Amino acid sequence: MVKQKPNRLFRTLLGLALIIALGLGLLAGLVRLYTSLHYQASIYPEQEAPAAPVAIVFGAGLQRNGRPSVILRNRVATAAQLYQLGKVKTLLLSGDNRFIDYNEPEAMRVYGLTLGIPNSAMVLDYAGRRTYDTCLRAKTIFGVTQALLVTQRYHLDRALFTCDSLGLKVQGVAADRDPYPARWLAYWSLREIPATAQAFWDLSIAAPTDVVLGDLEPIQ
Repeated sequence: MVKQKPNRLFRTLLGLALIIALGLGLLAGLVRLYTSLHYQASIYPEQEAPAAPVAIVFGAGLQRNGRPSVILRNRVATAAQLYQLGKVKTLLLSGDNRFIDYNEPEAMRVYGLTLGIPNSAMVLDYAGRRTYDTCLRAKTIFGVTQALLVTQRYHLDRALFTCDSLGLKVQGVAADRDPYPARWLAYWSLREIPATAQAFWDLSIAAPTDVVLGDLEPIQ
């Protein structure tokens, strides 16, 4: 039996779907390109970073044993170096703690202690589930107005874009202390394209309604 060819309506709908998909992909790529170029001058090495009252350290996953992943260790270590250089006075450790056996901020704090950071210099944000949440809570819950953002370079553009758009005065410090496998870097870079487009949507069109807020805890 000879298979029937798709009818004209199906081909038209398929063509429109492809055009829409390509258009959305192009738009996402342009947003990513904009943030990369616009915030490039706001990223510093540790020694050259400007001083700020607070370093915001973004969560990045834990190992099965509950200890920070290599990415997260690099972020905390970079923030610790900024503290030891006198660039910041407080580390705001922001991460996910939705589950009783998964506590990014606490793992970050414990690792910070091993690096010589006093407990009094670390503030924990247990509801920093994503970049948007961390930036919004830094401003509204912890009263941060100026900060250094500490994360890997592939993520810094989006973090700077998000915090800046929410009204924080921020600069970035890249936490790339260890070499990463090329496949990791490729995956992270590709993932940032839709993630940055989502950030643009959240900041410009429809703000997320599921951010966990609560009592004010201003950092002194």
